[in-house]
Amino acid sequence: MMRKILLFCACTLSLYSLKAQTPSVKEMKAATEKPVAIDTAHKAGWRKGGLFSLNFGQGSSKNWAAGAEKFSFTVASTMNLFANYRDGKFYWNNTLDLGYAIVNTTSLGSRKTDDKIDYFGKVGHDLTKTLSLSGVVNFRSQFTDGFDYTYLGKDTYKRKTSSFFAPAYLIVAPGLDWHPVPYFSLFVSPISARMVFVTNPWSYYFPDGVIPPGDGGGFEKPLATLYGVDPNQKVRTELGGFASANFVKEVVKNVTFKSRLDLYSNYLSTYRYTPIGTRQVLKEKLKAKPQNIDVFWTNLISMKVNKFLNVTYNFDLIYDDDVRQFGPDNKSAGTQLRSLLSVGFSAKF
Repeated sequence: MMRKILLFCACTLSLYSLKAQTPSVKEMKAATEKPVAIDTAHKAGWRKGGLFSLNFGQGSSKNWAAGAEKFSFTVASTMNLFANYRDGKFYWNNTLDLGYAIVNTTSLGSRKTDDKIDYFGKVGHDLTKTLSLSGVVNFRSQFTDGFDYTYLGKDTYKRKTSSFFAPAYLIVAPGLDWHPVPYFSLFVSPISARMVFVTNPWSYYFPDGVIPPGDGGGFEKPLATLYGVDPNQKVRTELGGFASANFVKEVVKNVTFKSRLDLYSNYLSTYRYTPIGTRQVLKEKLKAKPQNIDVFWTNLISMKVNKFLNVTYNFDLIYDDDVRQFGPDNKSAGTQLRSLLSVGFSAKF
């Protein structure tokens, strides 16, 4: 039986339109959650803290006529850390959200269901009580390898589709930060840089990426091309507009909603890569499509039962026009969805 650890995040905050959908709500306990706009209780110096949760799940059956796994076990963990600094009109807010979860079943073995590293830093200088000149740095990646467990339609083929720093996303964006209320902020940058990294770009399932005739023949796509990255360069650089909306509030007593919505529009031309041989790709330049906006939306609902017991629900949505692994031909962009409901123990510090 195998263990899993999950950590996850809903570092998040959501576009201000969400305020209309989630009307009232009381500000979240500042010491355990990431303040995303102005922390009115924080006047000067550092304020640090975090929230750690560990959740378990287990199921079993014997002679169950309707059909069920004989045994399943899950472990999921989340950690949300923050370190914020303020000196007069200057502030520097840092949040690190980590998440990992694994499920083990008798029929499928162990597979991860969550894997996230998400750092969000914002430095700024207040121009008014509700507007700041700010800069944002955001880094996202994962801890361990991810796989396609039915590669080429075969249940016995398991192809690596991701790993640590493959991909990894880095955004550096100067702009304006609007924070009309303590629980909401909207950051907008008309010009920002985004880099997508894939550190093991030529990863294949078959030796040298040559697909046997019995499996259709041809050549595999190198790992980097799954994320629109040239495998000869390991990194793709974009220039575009960036917006991030953050929301943190207590919906009702002991129930907190956290959401972050990031939007990115690439102003530059993009490329498509077609494998034509071992470690060889054909590079096709495409015109810029800034209207194809990339979306990263992460949400967390946390319900505190008592001092140590909590229930959490995570929901993530991603759309990246350069990640073309979906559709009937596995060559189309698609909306990526992930959710997780868990019960377990939590501790704040």
